[in-house]
Amino acid sequence: MPKFDITLLTSSEFLSAEAGDEFTETILEEDRILREALEKRGLKVTRTNWDNPDFNWAETKHVIFRTPWDYFSRYDEFAPWLEKTGKVSKFINPADIITWNIDKHYMLELHKEGINIPNTIFLEPGETRSLTEITAGLNWDEFILKPAISGGAWHTYRMNRDTIARHEEIFKELIKERSMLVQEYQKSISGKGEVSYMVIGGKFTHAILKKGKGDDFRVQESFGGTIEDYLPSPEEIEFAQNVVSRAKSGIVYARVDVMWDNNNKLTLGELEVFEPALWLRKNPPAAELLAGIIHKMTKNC
Repeated sequence: MPKFDITLLTSSEFLSAEAGDEFTETILEEDRILREALEKRGLKVTRTNWDNPDFNWAETKHVIFRTPWDYFSRYDEFAPWLEKTGKVSKFINPADIITWNIDKHYMLELHKEGINIPNTIFLEPGETRSLTEITAGLNWDEFILKPAISGGAWHTYRMNRDTIARHEEIFKELIKERSMLVQEYQKSISGKGEVSYMVIGGKFTHAILKKGKGDDFRVQESFGGTIEDYLPSPEEIEFAQNVVSRAKSGIVYARVDVMWDNNNKLTLGELEVFEPALWLRKNPPAAELLAGIIHKMTKNC
């Protein structure tokens, strides 16, 4: 018999917080809220880092991906771990959905399903053209460059015609082994910001407005971004729920990041069903809803 019903997954960096580390303290608080909601339902819960050499993954029934936020910089290690662990424990969300969502090529699939996304060019390993050549025929004022597998704005760069040359070297290095994206920069991100809509069990629960520090397009809290409560319109809620419904079936929880595009239409920034920050501290009932769904899943196994 497995020792644990649920393991909350993190990275070693976020196992504990040092004095004054508010970012990690917030992560710990989020996991505490979910853990207590799960334990209230009689589930045995633990928490550890994905690369813990002393943890037997066969001893946990389910793994919930919370903050393994070093996976993209260590993907050569993480991908084999993901495959191996998925054979002895069940993932929430399911393994096939996680694998699909890790790589941002999923955006193309959602676009084919009628979801509005920013103008995007996918570039594959071995691409020999320079950024200047790739963007020469594009009528875009500004660009975003980022890897197809990334998180937390890792290797994400904003540029225009005057600054693109500064990024040629890093692009040349990254494209050797990684798929990359070039996207049209959505100007609203610097003003309106980006809204994250939490969708649990297919239904919207709450939303957060994220804004970057000053003119920074990176809205993550780790870059000084701020968050505030946000009351979305029915149109926005419908858009977020539609994104999830058009994605792969079986999604238990999701975060849908949405911006207004350069034509002032709602556009998908990212669908995060792998390891999303859910801001449960802003809406504890959402944690109860998620815990209830997970509890039913464990009983049906």
